[in-house]
Formats: sequence, C-alpha cells, structure tokens
Amino acid sequence: MVSLRTLAVASALAAIALPMLGRPMPAQSAPSSAAHSAFAPYDIVIEHGHVIDGTGSPWYAAQIGIRNGKIAAIGKLDGQPRKLTIDAAGQVVAPGFIDMLGQSELNMLVDPRVPSKIYQGITTEITGEGDSVAPLNAAMIAANRDEYAHLGITADWTTLGQYFARLERQGMGINLASYVGATGVRHIVLGEADVAPTPAQLDQMRALVRQAMLEGAVGLSTSLQYAPAPYAKTPELIALAGEAAKYGGIYATHVRSESDAILPAIDEAATIGREAHTSVEIWHLKAAGHANWGRMPEIVARIDNYRAAGLDIAADTYAYTAWGNPFSAFIPPWAHEGGDAKLLERLQDPATRARIRADLLNPHSDWDNEWQEISGPQDILITGVQNPDLKPLLGKRLSEIAAQWQEDPIDALCDLLLRDHADTEVAVFAMSEPDVVLALRQPWVSIDNDAGGTSPDGLLGQQHTHPRAYGTFPRILRKYVREENVLTLEDAIRKFSALPAQRLRLGDRGVLKLGLAADIVVFDPATIRDLATYEDPNQLSVGMRFVLVNGVPVIAEGRMTGALPGKVLRGPGYQP
Repeated sequence: MVSLRTLAVASALAAIALPMLGRPMPAQSAPSSAAHSAFAPYDIVIEHGHVIDGTGSPWYAAQIGIRNGKIAAIGKLDGQPRKLTIDAAGQVVAPGFIDMLGQSELNMLVDPRVPSKIYQGITTEITGEGDSVAPLNAAMIAANRDEYAHLGITADWTTLGQYFARLERQGMGINLASYVGATGVRHIVLGEADVAPTPAQLDQMRALVRQAMLEGAVGLSTSLQYAPAPYAKTPELIALAGEAAKYGGIYATHVRSESDAILPAIDEAATIGREAHTSVEIWHLKAAGHANWGRMPEIVARIDNYRAAGLDIAADTYAYTAWGNPFSAFIPPWAHEGGDAKLLERLQDPATRARIRADLLNPHSDWDNEWQEISGPQDILITGVQNPDLKPLLGKRLSEIAAQWQEDPIDALCDLLLRDHADTEVAVFAMSEPDVVLALRQPWVSIDNDAGGTSPDGLLGQQHTHPRAYGTFPRILRKYVREENVLTLEDAIRKFSALPAQRLRLGDRGVLKLGLAADIVVFDPATIRDLATYEDPNQLSVGMRFVLVNGVPVIAEGRMTGALPGKVLRGPGYQP
C-alpha cells in the first residue's frame, strides 16, 4: 500500500527531476544575482540528520539547502522556502560515494540508471582499467563485436570525446570519469604483438594519450596482468604516464603481479610515478594466492616507505576475499600473442595445450600464475559467459564442471574458454581475511567496486556476477563498521568520498561544503546492508533512503526514481 506521504514525496521529486531529464546539466549553476540567491526557494532542504561531511570529522547537526544542483547553504534554514523537505531524523547525511574503479562504460549504455551502483550510494564512478572504452580503431571494434552484440550496442565512437558525447546525449544515473588505457593505446599502434615500440611508434602512442587527456581523461591506466599489457616494459609506461602528467593526469594501475612478485610490482609502479612526475593509484590492493597469505604487512610497509620518501602513492580495495577477472587470465601471456583468435587456435592444438598445462603447473613461473594461487579448481566460480549455451554453468565451480564433463580441471578450463570464445568471467577465492582487513584499515586506501553497474532485471541480470557489483559499500558499512568495528563510520565515509575525490582531483565534490555539487546520500547506519552473496549475487543492497546526484534524487524513500542527472567528469587537461 502506498502512503499519502510517499505520494507527496514522489510528486515533489517529479517536479524537481523531470525538467532536468533529456538535457545536459550545466557545467556551473550560479544564481543570476545576489537578490535571486537570497529569495529563491531551495530545491531541497535536508534537515534533522547527522551530517558526516566526508573529511573524517565527527557528525554535526545542520540543515543543508540545495539549489541548482549545488549545496547552497549549510546551517539553520528554518522557515526558508523550499520545494521539498527531506526529514533525515536519526539518519546519516553524507557525500555521495565515489567508486575508484568501476567497469560500467558499456553497461551504462544498456541501463543508464545503473541500479546496482545507486542502491549502494555510489554517485560517481571512475573507470578505464588499462583497456579503456576508447580510443578504438576498426580492428579493436571487430575484435569486440561479440561483446557489443551480446549487449546490443553499436560502437559508434572511436575517441574518448565521442564516447563522452554519446553518454551526455543519452543521460546517466551517476557521474562518470575515465582514464585512458595504455593497453588500448598499445593495441592501436602495435596490435597484440609482443614487441617494443620504435621511437616513432612511441610518439604515436604519446599522441593518443595526449588526445585523450585533452578530451577529458583523468590520467593513464595500466592493467599489467592481462595480455597484451604485460608486453609493455617500464620505459614505455613511463613515457605514456609522463604524457598524461603534462595535463594533470595521475597514473592508476593493476600492477604486474598481485601475488609472488607483488613487491617488485609495487616498485615498478613507484618508479613510473617518480619518473613520470605523477601520483600513483594501485587498484584493488591484495596479497593474492595461498602462498602469500600474511604478506599484507610487507605490502603496506613498502607503500608507507614510498610515501615517507615523498611519493604520492595510494591504493583502493573492494574488501572481499575473492577477486574477479577474465578466465583467460589463467593462460600464460605468451599464449595470448596475436589476440583471442590466436589464443583459441593454441588451445585447440594438443602440443601447445600441453605447453600451457606445463606452465600452469610450474610453481616457479615468471608471470602471475593464478593456477598456483588457488588450492584447487573448487576455488574458481563461473560468473559470466557470452555463449548462451553455457548459461547453465553460471554459479558453478570449475571442479563441478570438470566432473560434469568428465575432464581433468585444466582441460575443462581450456575447453570452457574454447566454447565461450575466451569471454568467460570468474571469481577466484584466494585471499585471506586478515590481509583484506589490514589493507582496508590503511588511511590511504579508498574503495572500489571493480565491477560494472548492473541490475537484477533485464539483460544485465542474466549473469551470475561477483557480489561486489551489488554490495561493496553497504557491506563495508555493515561488516567492517557496524559488526566488527574495523573502521569508524566517519572514516568509512571519508574512504568513500573525500579521499577518492582528493586522489582524482575532483575539487567540486567529495565533501559536504558550500558551493560543491550536491551528490548526497541519506541512510540509516543501523540498518544499511548488502544482500548479494556468491550463491545469489543479483540482489540490490538495502538501506539507502535518498541518493542525490547533482541535486536530483535517483533514489527517493528507498525507491529508484529513474532520473538521469549524472555528468561526465572530465580531467584537468580537458579542452572543449
């Protein structure tokens, strides 16, 4: 039954949100005059809540007035005219959460509301892990045709600027910023060959990075575990990161190894940051593999030492003990040369498959060998497939599939990749909880979802995704704040908002402050929780009562409004 109060709130929200749909939000919303500012009603006033401003400071009492997508007043606003009042009594009022690594660039074209994100309180996502959505060329578009077809997308862009323009025409439920991926840049100039660029080719790669930075990228990214990215040597990455740094961009990385060679991988990231004169963000920090459990103190110490020496290096985490990645990452890098078509040929060749098997079983490999990081095939959960015939395998462990197919687990791995054209996604259970907690507690660690925005309904809901896609931020509030007291509520909010805004140089949001964008969440800290599990992941988190993006409610009274007020957040090098 719908209450009169709910109907009244919905009517008021419609009056605010609907005029804003179908047209881009202005870059700056300022009152036309001081008199207008003094007498114009607020669009929304939030009152009676515990204001946690994102800085880590304790909560305080204040009313927040919102006008034209900005925080127009903080203080005592009794009697001031407003179009809508949100009574937040007994609830927290905080900045919208910033996802330091999402993967929504394509999913947002399928469902721009991104329900899994907004129900967590996420109002901004940063994306572009190594292989960013652009730049593209014809060969890359052809190589991705199965994914585009699966999602019902036509790739009508080749540059980051064109992709951003498409998003702005369509509208989106949250804000989005993107890195330019070094893997994509390498792909355009060098293809998928294991070669070093000539000086002329490196200049072409720099030019692509420069163009992307001028179009609004926030920095350069790498994902050095996934071919062809491992073929890039450190000097190449320094050159590209240095080009991004000229335009204020930072360097973000999925480091070359997250397991046995994690310390040298951090050293490489630090070298790139130091030589390129830029800040470094290490994505989804972890100590991967059973042999590395308990090494997080070493990892933290290494990063602390670099920070003490003056390098601006930090990290983020999603705080689950299973990571998620393409299943093809289990295959050694040499077998990927030439792209997925060549990989599939090699998997079909008995002699080459025997060599792959030998590499997987080699505990002294010189690459990030995930087969050596797990205790057995039961540690691999199938979370995504492209071939519809394989959908019955979603949610199954590799051990179950091997038994079903009456195969050795490594053969089942190879055959699954063959049947799914190397497009399978998996969750891998090979991290320890104490390591996860220690990383989470570091003052320089923010939070990432490392998952695309999705929905329990429609096309996106047909996959058996990693539960982090739906639950990361509420899970931290439930498990690590409320139940286990690993973090205070104020520090968790800081890790969700001010810290990532600082890392990305997002000066217009991330804290509750006069004049900043009104990305705001209202929730009950005693009840907010995640529902997604590994067994049943497609469940929206609960507890967000209101989520405002640029002053417009995308969740109101716990329900999605369908509004699309998000903006493209362009980096400091952007030139219109």
